[in-house]
Amino acid sequence: MLTGVLGIRVLLWMGENLPRPAPVEAMRALQEVEVHFNDRAPSGFRLVFALHKDKSLDYTLLKSGALEPGSLVVVAAIMGVVPHALINGVITHHQIEPSAEAGGSRLTVMGQDVGQMMDLEERNEPYDNRPDFLIFNQVIASRYARYGVVPLATPTTDFPLMLYRTPWQQGTDRAFLQELARRNGFVFYLEPTAPGVTTAYFGPENRLGIPQPTLSFNLGSLSNVQSLHVGNDALAPVASRGVFVEPFTRTSIPIPALPSLRLPPLSAEPAPALRTALTRDSANRNPAQAALAGLSQSMSAPEPVEVRGSLDTVRYGHVLRNRRLVGLRGVGLSYDGYYYVRQVTHRIDVRQSSYTQSFGLSREGIGTLLPVLPPL
Repeated sequence: MLTGVLGIRVLLWMGENLPRPAPVEAMRALQEVEVHFNDRAPSGFRLVFALHKDKSLDYTLLKSGALEPGSLVVVAAIMGVVPHALINGVITHHQIEPSAEAGGSRLTVMGQDVGQMMDLEERNEPYDNRPDFLIFNQVIASRYARYGVVPLATPTTDFPLMLYRTPWQQGTDRAFLQELARRNGFVFYLEPTAPGVTTAYFGPENRLGIPQPTLSFNLGSLSNVQSLHVGNDALAPVASRGVFVEPFTRTSIPIPALPSLRLPPLSAEPAPALRTALTRDSANRNPAQAALAGLSQSMSAPEPVEVRGSLDTVRYGHVLRNRRLVGLRGVGLSYDGYYYVRQVTHRIDVRQSSYTQSFGLSREGIGTLLPVLPPL
């Protein structure tokens, strides 16, 4: 079912096992849609509906069963004729706000992406003679294909043999897959690629691809950013230091420094790391495992330059995507240039006919690599 907001339409599907178009009464009662993405936390959503009682003095929308906790939800924004999937999720929480005024009662439905299904059961299982990326593919394909989750894994180089090491899961699937990603210097996240289809990504932080349309601030009629805040934290970057033990001579050898997997660079002057952290439990690892542990520790530290703001989606003309590159102009040469999108919150208010997006960007230093950024 669709509802129009300034030429932007909202697609809402829901269902217990298979999402399908939402009931007419649900679309008529829909007041607000909020979907938030964060590269360091699960994605979530919030839907607000108006509640009305029927002749039995019960709320019609609750009796329909479409919004029961545990039901699957698909939310997408359609701009023109192209649907942009915002989230494929599951309902986890209800909030009812009764009101004495006619039409004033509200139902707030909240939930997370389908990765929430990976946190429901703890497991204790070994994975013999399999590299981490094959373990990842096995877990996703065997348990979550029915939720529309498709694995996309980058091959890993370490091949554990039973005689030396056996990967062992002790906890939920999400915690286990996050640990696999950390020890390889990778990231693991779920991203909606189409309504009802979600990609499970396992690999290095991806900064390749075509940048999104440029964010413009304080540029008159070309501006699409409503507010902006820029911060530069010199203590954010962290260097790692540690050793591994050569098994024959029992000699302690420093862990070699590896280049960052955050490619390509986005700034002309990367900030140096003023803090150094020791890599734990690296002494008994082989050189490749020890180097990956140090790389993972450096990669998990935040980047020093962070930008937060909000934009008018109608003026911007696009849905800003998380974990992509985007250009920023109008802030000065020190902070203009390309950034990595780490947070996006979509807010659609059907009553006020507004669609805004709040965003959080980051990069490794100051100075733009390009003198001019194109608007597209």
